Amino acid sequence: METKRKCISIMVPTYNEEENVIPLCAAIVAELEGSLPQYDYEIVFIDNCSTDTTREKLRALCAENPRVRAIFNARNFGQFNSPYHGICQTKGDCTIPVCADFQDPIEMIPRLVAKWEEGYKIVCAIKTTSKENKLVRFLRTCYYKMIRKMSTVEQIEHFTGFGLYDRSFVEVLRGLDDPSPFIRGIIAEIGFGRVEIPYEQAKRRAGKTHNNYKTLYDAAMLSFTTYTKTPIRFFTGLGCFLGGASFLGGAAMLVLKLLGIFEPGFWWLVPIMTLLASLQLVAVGILGEYVLTLRSKLMKRPLVIEQERINFEEKDGE
Repeated sequence: METKRKCISIMVPTYNEEENVIPLCAAIVAELEGSLPQYDYEIVFIDNCSTDTTREKLRALCAENPRVRAIFNARNFGQFNSPYHGICQTKGDCTIPVCADFQDPIEMIPRLVAKWEEGYKIVCAIKTTSKENKLVRFLRTCYYKMIRKMSTVEQIEHFTGFGLYDRSFVEVLRGLDDPSPFIRGIIAEIGFGRVEIPYEQAKRRAGKTHNNYKTLYDAAMLSFTTYTKTPIRFFTGLGCFLGGASFLGGAAMLVLKLLGIFEPGFWWLVPIMTLLASLQLVAVGILGEYVLTLRSKLMKRPLVIEQERINFEEKDGE
């Protein structure tokens, strides 16, 4: 009786990647069939409502190879929901998320699989060096250092999500029912046995990056509001300290005035009031971020709404 081969799922989120999807698919197929011929495979593209010709190219890829599958979202559901949903739709014994821009090296797939075969349920690829913008790299490093100290859950530095996830972990993701998931935090939080392997992140092969300071800010705030209590507690403590200092300062000035030692004017109130107003705005802004995260989780909206699926009715290898 022939033993069923293990299946490797490659999940690729796309948004306006018309210049990359065809060469990327060819590179993945060549790597899997050349380096890992003993495995079956599927390649799942999930497109986040591209406005260029990405979808036409994905249709052509699916027509050429039944192991290539595609999900077309009804609209753009953001940088977190779409990849998470894509991972949950894979059928393999393990799933490897790969960026569509070639920044995640395809030649690392055999190394990820080798670690998986050693028994690790999660293999995290850590970008120890990168060819990205040096300022962005510096800001990322500062962010990781800060959140690692503040977080209630261990955070994985310079982990973008590229790696390998065993089917058992994917099943856990399917059952979380989180409408605003942050998979990098989930991996650290759940506690599956994992291993980290280093790599150098390459430059984008073609096209324009969709990451900007807004998306980086969104990622930072989602992780902060999901896994840290420090900002709220900092401003609570600061408020208590300033309140006590104000009371003592006011009492001291009242005594000095009654003794005729000091006659306070109003000019000194201006910088103090400006400082207090600034602190209030910052505190309200941080509180608002927590409320927005809580709101998104309580609304229980679906991760994405699918418009179309291609090749999901086919069996592997047919």
